[in-house]
Amino acid sequence: MNLHLKPEILLPQKITELPWLFMIMIAITGGIGVMAQYSAGQGGWEVYAFRHLMVFMFGYGLALLLAMIDLRHWARGAYIIFGVMLVLIVAVDLVGMMGKGAQRWIALGPLQLQPSEFMKLAVILALANYYANVSEYDLGNPRFLLPPLLIIAIPAIFILRQPNLGTALIVITLGCAMSFAAGVRIWKFLAMAGTALAAIPVIWHFMHDYQRKRVMTFLDPESDPLGAGYHITQAKIALGSGGLTGKGFLEGTQAHLQFLPEAQTDFIFSLLGEEWGFIGAAFFILMYFTLIVLIFRISLNARSLFGRLVAVGVGFNLFMYFMINIGMVMGLLPVVGIPLPLISMGGSAMLATMLGFGAVLAVAVHSEQRV
Repeated sequence: MNLHLKPEILLPQKITELPWLFMIMIAITGGIGVMAQYSAGQGGWEVYAFRHLMVFMFGYGLALLLAMIDLRHWARGAYIIFGVMLVLIVAVDLVGMMGKGAQRWIALGPLQLQPSEFMKLAVILALANYYANVSEYDLGNPRFLLPPLLIIAIPAIFILRQPNLGTALIVITLGCAMSFAAGVRIWKFLAMAGTALAAIPVIWHFMHDYQRKRVMTFLDPESDPLGAGYHITQAKIALGSGGLTGKGFLEGTQAHLQFLPEAQTDFIFSLLGEEWGFIGAAFFILMYFTLIVLIFRISLNARSLFGRLVAVGVGFNLFMYFMINIGMVMGLLPVVGIPLPLISMGGSAMLATMLGFGAVLAVAVHSEQRV
């Protein structure tokens, strides 16, 4: 019967089905990001905060619109979206713009986009659509694992060429997590892990000098405190100097005296830790865990395998982003240039995150659908 109802009748009903707690948590986290960018801009709106707020508000509205799209349309467009993003990734390799020693951006009129950020959502949709149409029996046949391997490997290779090691690793681990959630046997992951370990010497050979230096700096940051180890050393000093309760909003010395590099992007968690201390940093981490738990709850409530896998993919992608960024700032992981979702400066990263949230909202709103 609902199929014959007019869209204007269905729309209010769909709005009431939105997961409002999830949306409120997104708004709070985005608000923290605006506050952090205000501080990173030395207490000025015009430097980073205003642009961050505008991109966030645009992305939030876009996520609400995407939530109204039928899951069947998401599934039908999955391979098209993947194909378009793959074309853009290849275009970056051919005619992309250089910035900070990497070729990761492409100009589309007045816009400068980083396609690798959007590629992760395209991989999520493509894998979810593939596994939703493959039987459990077929998953036991290695021949049926070739398409998902190509969906993961092809973009990862092009992203690695930019070079963007961090995002390439996220695409690979994201693909493995979704494959595991879809029912692929664990021994196949162990086989792939063994292959990956065996390939480490080959990967090391093809890595750029600065990437090798980052790995060596991670292992011993004090070996070059004024060179390759400067970023991570200053980040740890800023994070530790906040103590239990922090120095107060706009009172962080490391960031405001320009000791902390890239305070508005990669190392913004150090700025937050310095100003709000251990208690504030723990609260920010709790915010991300809450978002992830809410996403996985939406996944569990979805009746379709496609919807469940989309939510799992977006949730795992968010987890990887904040885990790598915070681990990088604390010196637990090498510096790989991964932003903190909703808080770090970066238009492409923000929009890609909000598009992913839009997909999760669509799963929540259409949880009863079987795709």
